[in-house]
Amino acid sequence: MSNELNTNEPKHQGKLRALDSLSLGISMVVAVALGVGIGLLLKDWTGKTWTLWIGVLLGILAAFNNVYKAYKRAQKEYEGMENDPRYAHRAKYGDQSNDDDN
Repeated sequence: MSNELNTNEPKHQGKLRALDSLSLGISMVVAVALGVGIGLLLKDWTGKTWTLWIGVLLGILAAFNNVYKAYKRAQKEYEGMENDPRYAHRAKYGDQSNDDDN
């Protein structure tokens, strides 16, 4: 039997991770667009121009929140690699392959 059949990871897990990373960019654009939409709605309701900027600020903050959540997810995934024997040496000693100056 091949090694792929013995793992507990789903067959297309790598593709799903790539799509999750791609969706980060899309979610940032959508967050800012929704913020602008909320700002325009607030401006129409109140008649005050500064409420538009509140919506824009909320959209930008939501986009940064999406980036932070994706970073935390990636960090948790890579922390698990420290215990993997294939990466244990790099986790302990760092990558010394590019240090030709010493």
